[in-house]
Amino acid sequence: MEKLRHVSGVYLENQIDNTTPSLDFTFIDKFVLREGVHAADPETYPGCQQSCRPNMGGFCGCEYTQLCECLEFAAVDEDRLLRKDAERHAEYMDVKNDGGFPNAEGLPKRFPYSKPKPKSVQTLTEFYREERHAIYECNDKCNCGPDCKTRLVSKGRKVDLTIIKTANRGWGVFCNENLIQGEFIDVYLGEVLTNEETTKREDQADIEKGSYLYSLDKFIGDDPSLTAENCYVVDGQYMGNATRFINHSCEPNCRQYTVSYNKYDLRVYNLAFFAYENIPAGTELTFDYLDKDEEEEEDVLRKREEAMNDPENEDKRPCNCGASKCRGYLWV
Repeated sequence: MEKLRHVSGVYLENQIDNTTPSLDFTFIDKFVLREGVHAADPETYPGCQQSCRPNMGGFCGCEYTQLCECLEFAAVDEDRLLRKDAERHAEYMDVKNDGGFPNAEGLPKRFPYSKPKPKSVQTLTEFYREERHAIYECNDKCNCGPDCKTRLVSKGRKVDLTIIKTANRGWGVFCNENLIQGEFIDVYLGEVLTNEETTKREDQADIEKGSYLYSLDKFIGDDPSLTAENCYVVDGQYMGNATRFINHSCEPNCRQYTVSYNKYDLRVYNLAFFAYENIPAGTELTFDYLDKDEEEEEDVLRKREEAMNDPENEDKRPCNCGASKCRGYLWV
């Protein structure tokens, strides 16, 4: 409890036994960059300067998505493009369907979040919630102002959470209030490591250690110089925040999304949790550690039976999520 005194809105509860979370764990409020890890200084972030102002969009900033510099690499609003310019839409789709990266400069982009309204929660839009495109937010160098509709994760967690000891899955995270679909919960924090340092730590750890490691590999393929061997990894084993205690489920109520404040930095960005569905207060929050898309139940049951009968899985950790679509093991 002493370690949580400085963490606003996060509580600890244990009605199972008299244990506490690891005493080797330290709560932090931003990434800790380790040796060999380089990230752009926030003072050098590019921001939308030319076309965005605080008084635009009903005083929500960034009204013209095709002109906002921060949204240069955001998902293209293909429906709007078709209505505006059918010829360029056809050209764009030709390149996209060929597996290439079409030039999206000057095209209308999709806003990631709903427009903020008084006494309502701003949420992740359905398109981003389902398609999983990278989310680009404005930053302190932008002209759009602090109330811009593209600033949400950067403002930090607003919901209260409780870390609770569960009966069969260690510690878990529960929401203290009703969450609505698309509501931002918190980011995943930890030490940011090079791939080499990550390998050293894995060699010294047991099989359960992997559940705290998350590769920052979202943009592999966008830049030829970025590979699985040189991308960074976030390790929440010894440093992090409440999300480090979120348990796995094969049928989760939360999902993790890429959120960037600097469109040019493909190596350091946030991993943000959003509610994937409406979640009642007092419910345990879960996400899929393997980040798989939803599958039909009959397909999952078939694969689970195959996995249970595969002798190579005998030493793997069983999954205790209890979902009807449970895959049987935690890392399959």
